Amino acid sequence: MTIVKFTIQINQEIHSRLKQAASIEGCNLSDFIINSALSVAKKTVEQNDILHLTINDQMLFATSLIEPPDLNLTMKEALHLSDELLRE
Repeated sequence: MTIVKFTIQINQEIHSRLKQAASIEGCNLSDFIINSALSVAKKTVEQNDILHLTINDQMLFATSLIEPPDLNLTMKEALHLSDELLRE
């Protein structure tokens, strides 16, 4: 694993607030900032990855809803079994 040094400049008020939060969490300032930033970064990436369709993907999806394909044999059998179970 490669270690990269990351330096930021912040005003004293922000520094004090971050140190206070780190103390509450029971960790040092560097670990607190890294963990907090990583948590937000993961959330941001996950939200972006949830549903990112191209225009072509959107058109294919909409078309499949408007004009669904015919059911294959397995789907027909599953539908039949589902109907039987619901009638019981």
